[in-house]
Amino acid sequence: MADTQSNPFPVGALAPSFKLLNPLTGAKQSLEECKGEHATVIVFMCNHCPFVIHINKMMVAVANKYIKKGVTFIAISSNDVKNYPQDSPKLMAELAQNEQFPFPYLYDESQEVAKAYNAACTPDFYVFNNRLKATYHGQFDDSRPRNGRPVTGHDVQYALDRILSHGAPPENQKPSIGCNIKWKQELT
Repeated sequence: MADTQSNPFPVGALAPSFKLLNPLTGAKQSLEECKGEHATVIVFMCNHCPFVIHINKMMVAVANKYIKKGVTFIAISSNDVKNYPQDSPKLMAELAQNEQFPFPYLYDESQEVAKAYNAACTPDFYVFNNRLKATYHGQFDDSRPRNGRPVTGHDVQYALDRILSHGAPPENQKPSIGCNIKWKQELT
């Protein structure tokens, strides 16, 4: 398991727009129709990454907690499914159903959305306010599959609490660490 750190994404930057396939429903969903009333969390993830598997249950719990407060979560998988078939849309739909995701899990087949967000790893969290301006980009919390720390979602919850209380973005924004996004091999 390779540890890859998230790339920078500036606080105040506008969330790049997208319209992606939701494999569970078969419909395409846009950022604009999915965004939350008060905040939107976008997480780049995939099915097979041990870092994602490690936080899935708590991520669902945190999403359920904040959905009631006008926050939407959107998960996106951008992995190359030709070389990583365990991240295929069919298996994404199964995971979303099995884990009872209370949020859409969208497929970025072209990988253009991941590139627009400068995403590098899974999981990679982006928190936006009600105007879709970035207030946080980084880790879910300090827990990793091998470090023995409990999964709490502290960093994402703190960023959301700041938005909901009209506070400034968190000063301490720790990069996420996870598996690298599996980019398609470009032919030269």
